[in-house]
Amino acid sequence: MNIFTYILTFLLGIFGALFVFFIFKKRILSGEYKQIKISKEEFEEKTKEEFDNYKKKLDLEIREEFINWKNDYNQKNISRSRRLNENEKRLVIKEENLDRRYVNLENREKELNKREKDLNYKEEELNVFKNKLNEVYTEQNRILEKISGMTVSEAKEMIMKQCESEAKLESVQKLKIIESDLKEKSNLMAKDVISTAIQRIASEHVISSSVTVIDLPNDEMKGRIIGREGRNIRALENATGVDFIVDDTPEAIIVSSFDPIRREIAKESLETLIADGRIHPARIEEVVEKIKNNFDNYLKEIGENTVIELGIQDINPELYFYIGKLQFRTSYGQNALLHSKEVALISAFMAKEIGANVNIAKRAGLLHDLGKSIDRETEGTHTKISVDLARKYGESKIVQEAIASHHLDVDFTSVEGVLIQAADSISAARPGARREIFETYIKRLEKLEEVCRSFEGVTKAFALRAGREVRVIINSNELNDNKTFIMSKDIARKVQKELEYPGQIKVTVIREVRAIEYAK
Repeated sequence: MNIFTYILTFLLGIFGALFVFFIFKKRILSGEYKQIKISKEEFEEKTKEEFDNYKKKLDLEIREEFINWKNDYNQKNISRSRRLNENEKRLVIKEENLDRRYVNLENREKELNKREKDLNYKEEELNVFKNKLNEVYTEQNRILEKISGMTVSEAKEMIMKQCESEAKLESVQKLKIIESDLKEKSNLMAKDVISTAIQRIASEHVISSSVTVIDLPNDEMKGRIIGREGRNIRALENATGVDFIVDDTPEAIIVSSFDPIRREIAKESLETLIADGRIHPARIEEVVEKIKNNFDNYLKEIGENTVIELGIQDINPELYFYIGKLQFRTSYGQNALLHSKEVALISAFMAKEIGANVNIAKRAGLLHDLGKSIDRETEGTHTKISVDLARKYGESKIVQEAIASHHLDVDFTSVEGVLIQAADSISAARPGARREIFETYIKRLEKLEEVCRSFEGVTKAFALRAGREVRVIINSNELNDNKTFIMSKDIARKVQKELEYPGQIKVTVIREVRAIEYAK
């Protein structure tokens, strides 16, 4: 065999193998195709079945939705029909009412026309009567002129002269009454001016005498003030000598102490520490010590501002310290500095009214309780200490004597001393100045109103002007005007008999008649 035969045999083998491969592959592909075709048919049947089911389901949902919509529509139509029927009924009722009103208006119009005719007829009768009356009046004048022998103008002139002389006599009498009444009213006005001045300078009720509230920027600051295991607040209490109360009060700490100066130092120290932000024992001791050292200057500043406010000149600057210290002294709950300022203003005003020395009255009024600033540190009464301080710092003798006599320890030597004593009593006794007097004052007002209400026919009673006036409202149906004057005298007599009060009480009895009608 040659090489050509081998090649041919090899090629035939290759072609045979390829032929066998193609035949086998065709059979495989033919099987897969049949399988794919079968799967396709199954998928189409399944899809068609799902589509039919979905279509049926969708039809059912659409039908249900249509039925619901139809029901809603029917209900809305029924509701709309009901409203239309109700509106129709209301319109029918309104139409019937309008018809009735129209009939009433027609009847009223007929009645008015009839009244108008009657009035026209009466007016004609009145005109006829008026003409007859004028004729009679003219005839009467003619007869009177004939009898008296005077004309109308002559009679008028004679009457005017007679009335003129009587008027002059009455005017003289009236002038005397007016003059005496004017004097009485002038005295009342002067008293009213003084009482108005007292009311104008009246300050608020008593201040707190044992606690001070310090506002905090937030509640977290309480923890910083207390410190770890309470070391900061203990350092504050040890340095200031007061009690710090930290409770549930939001954004506030209470400083408690019966010494107002310690409370003020503690307040200033804590506010300084809060503003600075550094709160620890060493810093606390430093701030408290600094404020204690500067507190005398703070007291002098208060005293200086008080003197400037009152307009007092040429006062020794050394007195500023004692005046400022009165800010932290109370008497029966009344602040001593506010009391001294009130006494100075009241005495100065009264001195101006009666022509006394205003400057002396004001100086003595401010300094009359100066000894209270150091009476706990020095022996002697506060009046004696006040006189010693006034003498020490160059106040005049008349000022010293006015201070010495304000509690009647010595006799008065000047009218200014009397004014200081009166102003001191007024400031201490005014409503709200001191706790005990305020309670007595309220009871007196209640008793005054109770006495007035005890009379028959009285509906209300009101005490006014700090109990110096009472207004009584009576029932106008039970009492007439004449009994009103009698009742005012009876009430005044009973008040005078049963109550104790300074000065006098004005009793005003009011009987009011009101007529009320409504325009329609």
